Amino acid sequence: MQSISTIGLDIAKSVFQVHGVDAAGQVVIRRQLRRRHVLAFFQKLAPCLVGIEACASSHHWSRELQALGHTVRLMPPAYVKPYVKRQKNHSTDAQAICEAVTRPTMRFVPTKTVEQQSCLMLHRARHLFIRQQTAVINSIRAYLAEFGIVAPVGRRGVEQLLEIVADRADYRLPEVARACLAALGSQLRALKAQILEFDRRIIAWHRSSVTSKRLDAIPGVGPALATALVASIADPKAFRSGRDFSAWVGLVPKQNSSGGKDKLGSISKQGDRYLRSLFTAGALAVIRYAKIHGTGHRPWLMGLLTRRPTKVAAIALANKIARMAWAMMARGERYREPVALAA
Repeated sequence: MQSISTIGLDIAKSVFQVHGVDAAGQVVIRRQLRRRHVLAFFQKLAPCLVGIEACASSHHWSRELQALGHTVRLMPPAYVKPYVKRQKNHSTDAQAICEAVTRPTMRFVPTKTVEQQSCLMLHRARHLFIRQQTAVINSIRAYLAEFGIVAPVGRRGVEQLLEIVADRADYRLPEVARACLAALGSQLRALKAQILEFDRRIIAWHRSSVTSKRLDAIPGVGPALATALVASIADPKAFRSGRDFSAWVGLVPKQNSSGGKDKLGSISKQGDRYLRSLFTAGALAVIRYAKIHGTGHRPWLMGLLTRRPTKVAAIALANKIARMAWAMMARGERYREPVALAA
């Protein structure tokens, strides 16, 4: 067999597709592999460049193949798609990956560690449970409203409704409906307890990370955002600047420029939706604090609020916070208060 220099690996749950070429770009191997045979196949090969789409389980396979001595490059699937020829299938996907990984302008995704993926799973599970909690609360309110029972918005209102459900002397609820609502109440309490446990684990992970504790000093950044940043960004220097990082998060205007005319619209909303929501929530918290403490606090922000709506200013501030966070991660610096605030 000729020497293989580059391999495009199309990963899946059970059947993997391999497309390998030599240094001259000639196809050397094109075959399918069952999952149990993947590592044995790569153990027999001399170290080479392996391209993989950054999708489900890609970081696991990247770590495994790097341990065998291969150079692994993960690529966003959207950047690989233009190299797919007609009739999309596993074979053409692997060929496209093999072609894309050799492009000099291709952007790669750094491989995450097991610890980073564990922290991200903690955040994703917590976010899922929060959505389920919201769904259960809405269900309880909607079902009780069918019997004419409503309560004020907020946590206390839900507690009042559950007290009504628990009161068997209240004859407005039929027994069948009461049993269903009691089950939903039990589920809601279990979800709240699990969310609190996730919060404790996030705080513990935050305290064990030096970078996360440094990021926590930025106004608008708390343990949740700090840990999510450390877990999501395997290599901050993969971004050339803070502007590139904020563009990856999706906090910069979407461009539709042509003919020498720059046309900027609303934010692109590309990248990580979870990180973007945390940045925006942190920015809104800073704005609330600034409004309470008057115009002398953060002059740039207060000047922006006089010209723009609050949510527009929040996006601008979130962009600013994202750039500061990138600079601190990439350069290993600590947060420094602006001169105006220090004075």
